[in-house]
Amino acid sequence: MLSIKYKRTDQVIPYVNNSRTHGERQVQQIASSIQEFGFTNPILIDHDGGLIAGHGRLLAAQMLNLDKVPTITLGDLSDAQRKAYVIADNKLALNSGWDDELLKVEIEALSDSNFDLGVLGWDVLPDFKDDVDYSILDDDDIDADLSDMTDGVKRAIQIEFESQDYDEAAELIKFWRSEGAYVGGLILDYFRKEKAKL
Repeated sequence: MLSIKYKRTDQVIPYVNNSRTHGERQVQQIASSIQEFGFTNPILIDHDGGLIAGHGRLLAAQMLNLDKVPTITLGDLSDAQRKAYVIADNKLALNSGWDDELLKVEIEALSDSNFDLGVLGWDVLPDFKDDVDYSILDDDDIDADLSDMTDGVKRAIQIEFESQDYDEAAELIKFWRSEGAYVGGLILDYFRKEKAKL
């Protein structure tokens, strides 16, 4: 049976080979979430206090100068299972998607109730455009820019939108939105073309 125990932050030892990165922006977002909702997701550790899952939460707790954090000890994992879970805990969450219609309804409801949408994790909220204008893509003068965009999309896919690359991706999206182009459509078109090559 799992039980939650509070441990001092200096008793939790980050995993030196943790391959998941946490930029300052994301840690601040986690800290804001903890301030709004409380520490609702305990940190997972081994018997020696070694961190298995929750590196970002520990960094956020330290940013907030919390003395203690809730932990759950996973004592039955083999060394290989522990290493694998460090990766799986992060990767599995990335494999989910969004139902845009339901997300729009929920965000609008929160906005109507004057809830602080900043704690949701977006720096720029989705705009859910219904009428997408693709005419900008018909302009011959932007062929070179589209080529640059394709290279940017390829890079974005390769890095899987790592937090340290967020600013670059945000600027790219901001530019194309200012030109009236729907960046999501470009990304989907790219995926379709790549899939057709298989």
